[in-house]
Amino acid sequence: MNFVLGTRRIPEKAKRVVVLVQNQIGEARFGAELFRDVLKLSVFLKPPPSSAFDHSGICRRQQFLIRSLGGGIDHSRNMQQDLRSVEVDAESVIRSITPALDPTRHKGQAGKIAVIGGCREYTGAPYFAAISALKIGADLSHVFCTKDAAPVIKSYSPELIVHPVLEESYSVREEDKKTISRKVLAEVDKWMERFDCLVIGPGLGRDPFLLDCVSEIMRHARQTNVPIVIDGDGLFLVTNNIDLVSGYGLAVLTPNVNEYKRLVEKVLSSEVNDVDATQQVLSLAKKIGGVTILKKGKSDLISDGDTVKSVSIYGSPRRCGGQGDILSGSVAVFLSWARQHIIAADPNSNLSCKNPAVLGCVAGSAMMRKAASLAFCHKKRSTVTGDIIECLGESLEDICPAT
Repeated sequence: MNFVLGTRRIPEKAKRVVVLVQNQIGEARFGAELFRDVLKLSVFLKPPPSSAFDHSGICRRQQFLIRSLGGGIDHSRNMQQDLRSVEVDAESVIRSITPALDPTRHKGQAGKIAVIGGCREYTGAPYFAAISALKIGADLSHVFCTKDAAPVIKSYSPELIVHPVLEESYSVREEDKKTISRKVLAEVDKWMERFDCLVIGPGLGRDPFLLDCVSEIMRHARQTNVPIVIDGDGLFLVTNNIDLVSGYGLAVLTPNVNEYKRLVEKVLSSEVNDVDATQQVLSLAKKIGGVTILKKGKSDLISDGDTVKSVSIYGSPRRCGGQGDILSGSVAVFLSWARQHIIAADPNSNLSCKNPAVLGCVAGSAMMRKAASLAFCHKKRSTVTGDIIECLGESLEDICPAT
């Protein structure tokens, strides 16, 4: 078979492809370099002006081969462009939704956040989430925890309002559980309407009675339309009872790698697909009924079932424990600010997304990543969660100056 090549020579690897086509071999496996050579070949490889060849099976197979290899298009590059296309301008989002410091505003208008979590074993996580909310700019931060955890959390900071109202199974007799559960719910419920957002899960633990009480708290939050950010053991609770958040547009789930894996297996009955991560997180959020999912990773993926946003700016190679707690507290504040902004904003606002949960996740993710990056610049391998918290204020000031 002859080909018109002009003065250009066929690369040796491309010759082998032509031989395969000539021999009418239907199945062949080529390496990446061979793909590129074939695509280059397709630019100048033309059949002679012979009607017999134009309509031959060999020609059709040759053309099919080139189309199969991309028809001159680098699909891996397209995939990268698709992933980049969901990258959001997180700093612009932060500037848009962060309220100005106005001397006419009163205490509480910049956000009232409550963390539901903290037990005998885990007292650091609820503190990290609650204090991060204050460092971002919330006015008030509450922690509802077990009686054992309360003195410890109080000792970390006088800035937090600590409520020792939760109970674990070991301290409650079987016959008293219903009564105690109603008391716990009543104690939290009387505060509920004051809160702009709940953070559920940091340091919560997995005690069955405690989780039952928190389930009721979540149901009441939904009834009063209070946004909820769910992290840590709260995700364990939700994964085993999806109905707690299903269909609630003001719910945010912030899973790490393992938590996300369990969610995907439970909800989608499949394995995690890292190749098509964007589509999978979209499907997962849609399947749960429009909740917003912030999938933590090298790039944070955020989806509410309608759209997918990516945040990959900044970041740190230091993976000390507690960073997820900072994120959940940060997202809670930005979510409440985004909600206020959308209610008060001009309909022609330049924000393309109108979902406060998505905006809160974008802003919280970027802020956490920037603070972690800044802390790592100072402390390198010795960076711990407290160092990152101390960089939250400076990070927000860099993006959205108070003055």
